[in-house]
Amino acid sequence: MPRKKQAPAFEEALKELESLVETLEQGDQPLEDSLKSYERGIELTRICQQALDEAEQKIRLLSGESTEAELEPFKDDA
Repeated sequence: MPRKKQAPAFEEALKELESLVETLEQGDQPLEDSLKSYERGIELTRICQQALDEAEQKIRLLSGESTEAELEPFKDDA
């Protein structure tokens, strides 16, 4: 029975996504390859976003914040 391919870790997905963006920005790929790269980029973006959403949820739970709490912009005191 074939196993489902495991999603890459956040850091791996982000690194691959950055590489794909660089390749696409060069503009020297054939159209078909560019479309495949774009499709993979969308997949990696979703993986990264899901990882970030899960991390945010864990932080909220650990800090005792409600999951319905309104998000506040980060204030940099520097």
